[in-house]
Amino acid sequence: MRVNVPDGWPETESAAIALQDTLRPLVDPTDPRPPDFRTVAGVDSAYDQSGVVAAAAVLLDGRTLQTVAAAVAHGTTSFPYVPGLLAFRELPTTLRALERLDGTPDLLICDGQGRAHPRRFGLACHLGILVGIPTIGVAKNAWGDYAEPGPDRGAMSDIRMDGEVVGRVLRTRSGVKPLFVSVGHLIDLDTACDQVLALTPHYRQPETTRQADQMCRRALREAVARRDRLGATP
Repeated sequence: MRVNVPDGWPETESAAIALQDTLRPLVDPTDPRPPDFRTVAGVDSAYDQSGVVAAAAVLLDGRTLQTVAAAVAHGTTSFPYVPGLLAFRELPTTLRALERLDGTPDLLICDGQGRAHPRRFGLACHLGILVGIPTIGVAKNAWGDYAEPGPDRGAMSDIRMDGEVVGRVLRTRSGVKPLFVSVGHLIDLDTACDQVLALTPHYRQPETTRQADQMCRRALREAVARRDRLGATP
């Protein structure tokens, strides 16, 4: 798929925060058209302590959830781990994986935050701006205040920051820990939650990011093993 890759990436925490502040007004938290998500993709990344990164992108049929295409990319990162700046560790390699994906999805799911972020501009927002398609952030942890939703599948409650609703806590499996859903770009929160439920018929995680998670972890193990065996960069 075609991706708008930046010419460069911030190298310092202050520059990264400034870029988030610059891009934040571009986020559109509305559905641009009647939602018709025929294909859905998930992306995820894994990295080791040395900075080796593996990213995976998996494209599924939105109705059957069967895999249509998949791609993996490897890279390295020197940007430090800073809460709220995850995108700057993961995005460069994630974009390369998406560039290799055979097909452009109608919807993209990220393992990370969207607007439920201290600066209202998490990984899903940043990626959505760069690829220009509807994007949702689905995280395992949350920033902000919320009440625990009911125990049944489909139960949800709002996530608030400074009094503003920035996402929802969504129970995707009865009696299982919920997920934290927020808008990335070009989709509203109600539609985002509906899509996450449609993508979780059997597991807690959306099928998109569940498959991407498995693929990037496997790719990382293989890259690190190859590096250790050959002494070469993955």
